[in-house]
Amino acid sequence: MVLIAERTLLNLLSRASGVATHTRRWADALEGTGARVLDTRKTTPGLRELEKYAVRVGGGTNKRMGLFDCAMVKDNHIVAAGSVAAAIARIGERFPDVPVQVEVESPAQAREAIAAGARFLMLDNMSADAMAALAAEVRSGERGSGEGESGEGGPGGTGKVWLEATGGLTLANVRDVAATGVDFMSVGALTHSSPIVDLGLDLA
Repeated sequence: MVLIAERTLLNLLSRASGVATHTRRWADALEGTGARVLDTRKTTPGLRELEKYAVRVGGGTNKRMGLFDCAMVKDNHIVAAGSVAAAIARIGERFPDVPVQVEVESPAQAREAIAAGARFLMLDNMSADAMAALAAEVRSGERGSGEGESGEGGPGGTGKVWLEATGGLTLANVRDVAATGVDFMSVGALTHSSPIVDLGLDLA
Protein backbone atom coordinates (compact mmCIF):
# COMPACT_ATOMS: atom_id res chain seq x y z
CA MET A 1 0.00 0.00 0.00
CA VAL A 2 2.84 2.39 0.87
CA LEU A 3 4.53 1.77 -2.48
CA ILE A 4 1.26 2.36 -4.38
CA ALA A 5 0.88 5.86 -2.91
CA GLU A 6 4.61 6.62 -2.66
CA ARG A 7 5.13 8.67 -5.83
CA THR A 8 1.97 10.75 -5.51
CA LEU A 9 2.67 11.59 -1.87
CA LEU A 10 6.32 12.37 -2.54
CA ASN A 11 5.38 14.64 -5.44
CA LEU A 12 2.96 16.59 -3.29
CA LEU A 13 5.38 16.77 -0.37
CA SER A 14 8.25 17.82 -2.63
CA ARG A 15 6.10 20.54 -4.17
CA ALA A 16 4.86 21.88 -0.83
CA SER A 17 8.35 21.74 0.69
CA GLY A 18 9.74 23.68 -2.27
CA VAL A 19 7.14 26.43 -1.87
CA ALA A 20 7.71 26.65 1.88
CA THR A 21 11.50 26.75 1.48
CA HIS A 22 11.33 29.46 -1.20
CA THR A 23 8.91 31.50 0.91
CA ARG A 24 11.21 31.22 3.93
CA ARG A 25 14.00 32.86 1.92
CA TRP A 26 11.77 35.87 1.30
CA ALA A 27 10.52 35.98 4.88
CA ASP A 28 14.09 35.86 6.19
CA ALA A 29 15.16 38.60 3.76
CA LEU A 30 12.34 40.81 5.08
CA GLU A 31 12.95 40.10 8.76
CA GLY A 32 13.03 43.26 10.81
CA THR A 33 11.68 45.51 8.03
CA GLY A 34 8.01 45.42 8.99
CA ALA A 35 7.01 44.32 5.47
CA ARG A 36 5.50 40.92 4.71
CA VAL A 37 5.64 38.72 1.64
CA LEU A 38 2.34 37.75 0.01
CA ASP A 39 1.46 35.00 -2.42
CA THR A 40 -0.91 35.41 -5.40
CA ARG A 41 -3.55 33.29 -7.14
CA LYS A 42 -0.91 31.95 -9.55
CA THR A 43 -1.11 28.42 -8.19
CA THR A 44 -1.04 24.94 -9.69
CA PRO A 45 -4.55 23.81 -10.75
CA GLY A 46 -6.01 21.66 -7.99
CA LEU A 47 -3.23 22.48 -5.53
CA ARG A 48 -4.12 25.99 -4.40
CA GLU A 49 -4.96 25.04 -0.81
CA LEU A 50 -1.78 22.98 -0.46
CA GLU A 51 0.48 25.62 -1.97
CA LYS A 52 -1.03 28.45 0.05
CA TYR A 53 -0.66 26.36 3.20
CA ALA A 54 3.00 25.87 2.28
CA VAL A 55 3.40 29.65 1.94
CA ARG A 56 2.09 30.09 5.50
CA VAL A 57 4.41 27.37 6.78
CA GLY A 58 7.31 29.18 5.13
CA GLY A 59 6.51 32.45 6.90
CA GLY A 60 4.51 34.16 4.15
CA THR A 61 0.97 35.49 4.11
CA ASN A 62 -1.93 34.44 1.91
CA LYS A 63 -3.32 37.41 0.04
CA ARG A 64 -6.59 35.89 -1.14
CA MET A 65 -7.92 32.47 -2.01
CA GLY A 66 -9.94 33.39 -5.10
CA LEU A 67 -12.03 35.97 -6.90
CA PHE A 68 -14.73 35.70 -4.26
CA ASP A 69 -12.99 37.20 -1.23
CA CYS A 70 -11.53 40.38 -2.72
CA ALA A 71 -12.23 42.62 -5.71
CA MET A 72 -9.04 43.56 -7.50
CA VAL A 73 -9.08 46.57 -9.82
CA LYS A 74 -6.39 46.27 -12.48
CA ASP A 75 -5.46 48.21 -15.61
CA ASN A 76 -8.07 46.60 -17.88
CA HIS A 77 -10.84 47.28 -15.36
CA ILE A 78 -9.80 50.94 -15.16
CA VAL A 79 -9.87 51.27 -18.95
CA ALA A 80 -13.26 49.51 -19.20
CA ALA A 81 -14.83 51.62 -16.45
CA GLY A 82 -13.29 54.86 -17.65
CA SER A 83 -11.34 55.74 -14.51
CA VAL A 84 -10.07 54.37 -11.21
CA ALA A 85 -12.91 56.01 -9.30
CA ALA A 86 -15.54 54.66 -11.68
CA ALA A 87 -14.21 51.11 -11.36
CA ILE A 88 -14.29 51.32 -7.57
CA ALA A 89 -17.81 52.79 -7.62
CA ARG A 90 -19.15 49.98 -9.82
CA ILE A 91 -17.83 47.35 -7.42
CA GLY A 92 -19.31 49.19 -4.46
CA GLU A 93 -22.71 49.34 -6.10
CA ARG A 94 -22.93 45.60 -6.71
CA PHE A 95 -20.77 44.16 -3.92
CA PRO A 96 -20.61 46.71 -1.08
CA ASP A 97 -19.21 44.24 1.46
CA VAL A 98 -16.30 42.97 -0.67
CA PRO A 99 -12.87 44.52 0.07
CA VAL A 100 -11.37 46.39 -2.89
CA GLN A 101 -7.72 46.43 -3.89
CA VAL A 102 -6.52 48.75 -6.65
CA GLU A 103 -3.46 48.38 -8.85
CA VAL A 104 -1.95 51.79 -9.58
CA GLU A 105 0.95 52.79 -11.80
CA SER A 106 1.36 56.43 -10.78
CA PRO A 107 0.91 58.76 -7.78
CA ALA A 108 -2.05 60.37 -9.57
CA GLN A 109 -3.87 57.03 -9.80
CA ALA A 110 -3.04 56.35 -6.16
CA ARG A 111 -4.54 59.66 -5.04
CA GLU A 112 -7.66 59.02 -7.11
CA ALA A 113 -8.06 55.54 -5.62
CA ILE A 114 -7.67 56.80 -2.06
CA ALA A 115 -10.12 59.63 -2.64
CA ALA A 116 -12.60 57.03 -3.97
CA GLY A 117 -12.29 55.03 -0.75
CA ALA A 118 -9.63 52.40 -1.57
CA ARG A 119 -7.80 51.07 1.48
CA PHE A 120 -5.32 48.81 -0.31
CA LEU A 121 -3.09 49.90 -3.17
CA MET A 122 -0.86 47.70 -5.31
CA LEU A 123 2.06 49.76 -6.59
CA ASP A 124 2.74 48.14 -9.94
CA ASN A 125 6.35 48.25 -11.16
CA MET A 126 7.04 51.58 -9.49
CA SER A 127 10.61 52.64 -8.82
CA ALA A 128 11.84 52.59 -5.24
CA ASP A 129 12.00 56.39 -5.21
CA ALA A 130 8.41 56.70 -6.45
CA MET A 131 7.16 54.20 -3.86
CA ALA A 132 9.02 55.95 -1.05
CA ALA A 133 7.58 59.34 -2.03
CA LEU A 134 4.06 57.93 -2.29
CA ALA A 135 4.35 56.06 1.03
CA ALA A 136 5.51 59.25 2.75
CA GLU A 137 2.59 61.18 1.27
CA VAL A 138 0.05 58.55 2.31
CA ARG A 139 1.43 58.24 5.84
CA SER A 140 1.53 62.01 6.23
CA GLY A 141 -2.15 62.16 5.35
CA GLU A 142 -2.94 59.46 7.91
CA ARG A 143 -1.08 61.32 10.67
CA GLY A 144 -2.73 64.57 9.71
CA SER A 145 -6.15 62.98 10.09
CA GLY A 146 -5.67 62.42 13.80
CA GLU A 147 -6.94 58.88 13.41
CA GLY A 148 -5.28 55.55 14.13
CA GLU A 149 -4.89 52.47 12.00
CA SER A 150 -8.63 51.79 11.84
CA GLY A 151 -9.70 55.44 11.71
CA GLU A 152 -11.52 57.31 8.98
CA GLY A 153 -9.20 60.25 8.38
CA GLY A 154 -6.33 60.71 5.94
CA PRO A 155 -6.33 61.45 2.20
CA GLY A 156 -9.83 61.46 0.78
CA GLY A 157 -11.33 60.77 4.20
CA THR A 158 -9.81 57.33 4.64
CA GLY A 159 -7.97 55.69 7.51
CA LYS A 160 -5.09 53.25 7.17
CA VAL A 161 -4.06 52.66 3.56
CA TRP A 162 -2.13 49.45 2.98
CA LEU A 163 0.58 49.57 0.33
CA GLU A 164 1.82 46.57 -1.63
CA ALA A 165 4.79 46.51 -3.98
CA THR A 166 4.31 44.29 -6.99
CA GLY A 167 6.42 43.58 -10.07
CA GLY A 168 10.19 43.45 -10.45
CA LEU A 169 10.82 42.08 -6.96
CA THR A 170 13.86 39.89 -6.28
CA LEU A 171 15.66 38.64 -3.22
CA ALA A 172 18.46 41.03 -4.15
CA ASN A 173 16.31 44.17 -3.96
CA VAL A 174 13.71 43.14 -1.39
CA ARG A 175 15.16 45.09 1.54
CA ASP A 176 15.54 48.23 -0.56
CA VAL A 177 11.88 47.98 -1.53
CA ALA A 178 10.87 47.35 2.08
CA ALA A 179 12.73 50.52 3.08
CA THR A 180 10.30 52.57 0.98
CA GLY A 181 7.61 52.04 3.61
CA VAL A 182 5.36 49.52 1.86
CA ASP A 183 3.47 47.01 4.00
CA PHE A 184 3.55 44.03 1.65
CA MET A 185 5.29 42.54 -1.36
CA SER A 186 3.41 40.13 -3.59
CA VAL A 187 5.53 37.44 -5.20
CA GLY A 188 3.81 35.14 -7.68
CA ALA A 189 6.99 33.11 -7.97
CA LEU A 190 6.35 31.61 -4.53
CA THR A 191 3.79 29.29 -6.06
CA HIS A 192 4.47 29.29 -9.79
CA SER A 193 8.28 29.06 -9.84
CA SER A 194 9.49 27.48 -6.61
CA PRO A 195 11.88 24.55 -7.24
CA ILE A 196 10.83 21.34 -5.56
CA VAL A 197 12.70 19.79 -2.65
CA ASP A 198 13.89 16.40 -3.91
CA LEU A 199 12.60 13.84 -1.39
CA GLY A 200 12.73 10.08 -1.47
CA LEU A 201 11.36 7.11 0.44
CA ASP A 202 13.78 4.26 1.16
CA LEU A 203 12.69 1.12 2.99
CA ALA A 204 15.23 0.03 5.60
